[in-house]
Amino acid sequence: MESTIKTIMLTKENMQRLLPKRSNFSNKGSYGCVVNIAGSFMYPGASYLSSVAALKVGAGRVRLATTTNVIPIVASLTPDITFLDLGESKDYTIPKDSYKYLQTIAEPTVYAIGCGLTQYGGTKDFILSFLKNNRNNQTPIIIDADGVNALSSVTNFMMPLNSIITPHPLELSRLIDVPVEEIQANRVEYAWKACQELDCIVLLKGHDSVIAVPNGQIFINKTGNSALAKAGSGDVLTGMIAGFASQGLNLENAACLAVYLHGVAGEIASKTQTEYGVLATNLINTIPSAIRELLF
Repeated sequence: MESTIKTIMLTKENMQRLLPKRSNFSNKGSYGCVVNIAGSFMYPGASYLSSVAALKVGAGRVRLATTTNVIPIVASLTPDITFLDLGESKDYTIPKDSYKYLQTIAEPTVYAIGCGLTQYGGTKDFILSFLKNNRNNQTPIIIDADGVNALSSVTNFMMPLNSIITPHPLELSRLIDVPVEEIQANRVEYAWKACQELDCIVLLKGHDSVIAVPNGQIFINKTGNSALAKAGSGDVLTGMIAGFASQGLNLENAACLAVYLHGVAGEIASKTQTEYGVLATNLINTIPSAIRELLF
């Protein structure tokens, strides 16, 4: 790695400084709008988890952009989000050209894309077209899960100017063609490698999550435990990053704060649920308690 790399550990003290301020004279518009492009007939829960997590960290509004079949499922679970109906193809996935419709009606502070989208039908084409169409857009974009998987199918892809990818080790393995075992043995090295190759922020999830920033800073998080090794945990994290970015944090700071609090939420949930029993929904419910630990 280059000598200019600076490694920084995330601590309670430096995360307290990042927490967005709230004002009694504010309204929902003060805290931004997340447009969350997520969910499918197979994974409707991912869209619910990521959307509600964004609200739980303080986003003013979340609009879930998803297929027609997902909307009534998520609407039955929460009244707190609104929807953008992207339609659906004959195989119940997002039509590949619906990114054009999305661009005409959404006015986001931040985009999140990938949670539970799958790679079926025209979904991969939809994801890549959306990212290409927003290549020169300064609106922050968080790319997770199937968004990362779509990127792994192409070479020399030029990323949007203001973007972050959030792969777990297997997703990063597909993206940079390095075995998972090697990535896990050299997590900082390969997070930085992907950061340089893609010229975007890379959050490598897992034990001691690594956030690599193109300016040469590497952040390492120590909060969390095995409770986070559960389906849906990553969707919650994506929503948290988006929610903080919607309140004005840049993607670097939003990712650091979200990763730190995500780990703390897992620790708090484990006290009653044990590390075996924590679900992603438990994480969402303990986000306010994690934030409280920074406030006091």
